Amino acid sequence: MTTNVQTGVTAKARDLVSLMKPRIMVMALLTAAGAMTLAPGGVELARALWLLVGTGLVVGSANTLNMWLERDVDCLMARTKSRALPQQRLAANTALVFGALLGAAALPVLALAGIIPAALGLLALILYVGAYTPMKQRSHWAVWVGSAPGAMPALMGWTAATGHIDLPGLAVFGTLFIWQVPHTHAIGIYRNREYSAAGLKTLPNTHGLAAARFQILALLVVQVAVSLTPALLGVAGTAYLVTAAVLGALVLVQGFAGDGSTKWARNVFMTSIVYLPILFGVMIASGQA
Repeated sequence: MTTNVQTGVTAKARDLVSLMKPRIMVMALLTAAGAMTLAPGGVELARALWLLVGTGLVVGSANTLNMWLERDVDCLMARTKSRALPQQRLAANTALVFGALLGAAALPVLALAGIIPAALGLLALILYVGAYTPMKQRSHWAVWVGSAPGAMPALMGWTAATGHIDLPGLAVFGTLFIWQVPHTHAIGIYRNREYSAAGLKTLPNTHGLAAARFQILALLVVQVAVSLTPALLGVAGTAYLVTAAVLGALVLVQGFAGDGSTKWARNVFMTSIVYLPILFGVMIASGQA
């Protein structure tokens, strides 16, 4: 009996952790930490730790509340129907309380890293849960709203180190912000039927594949241009500038050589997954050199 109880508790704990989307949380923490190291001057260890803990809490809260709000939609899609809430392994109220507690804990913790990071964390939480999540079922413009909280950990990390928002910090934020839009539109093309069946409004299913391809290509050009700004503003060095230019050229060649098919969209998506970690990693290494 004791073993069964322990197994049940472990399973519940695992499901609670899954609500926070650990892989997304890790990426958020890496971008926050990376931005702190890029920012001019140093940041004391205690402040850095508070920033990372608070960022983890706010991301976990946003993801949990997102899953709570979308539990009925998740039932309709193959990639999400096995999650804890659609499978009713957790009660909806449990997820709601858990997400709310994470959010309530995040803000005072972030405040220990600075008022500006705390304000940015609150803004990210409001945008992701209160605007982006419900907007996904109403407009394809949701992707632009959702990209802001997605890139916010970098700006939170920067401001924890500098104490203010400035143009170089916004350049780092902008690089992560713009990357998300063509990346998400590409997902919308190759998962078009699934998203349509779930009632999610994406650019491909509201304006057609040709319009989606056109916007992806236009935004890839913007993405490459924005990726150069950290070097131009002195955030990162020559090695980053060269890397951003070379990677950008490869991304543009792949994008413009494609035919806009589902296979093309998946290739754009997969390339973007490889592109960003390399770009950001070199940015950090070059900035510290």
